Amino acid sequence: MSDSENRLRRIRFRAWHRGTREADYMIGGFFDRYHADWAEADIVWFEALLDEDDVDVMAWALQTQPVPERFQSAQMQRMQRLDYVEIPR
Repeated sequence: MSDSENRLRRIRFRAWHRGTREADYMIGGFFDRYHADWAEADIVWFEALLDEDDVDVMAWALQTQPVPERFQSAQMQRMQRLDYVEIPR
């Protein structure tokens, strides 16, 4: 397995193991839906996002708190659409 594939596997794990089911669906679902099209800058952005508190990331995605300048991007706009959240029943 390549370094790139290992990196994406680690990122996917971190995205899907956030600590709450809601954060897993939001952050993990976002990764699953969009990561295949990401350039290096997008991956770096998402890795930085993973270092933030889930409560903050979810508030930014739900637009209940202002997004810090360092995370304002097309990626965040995509995340704010919430069209990638699938909740299993």
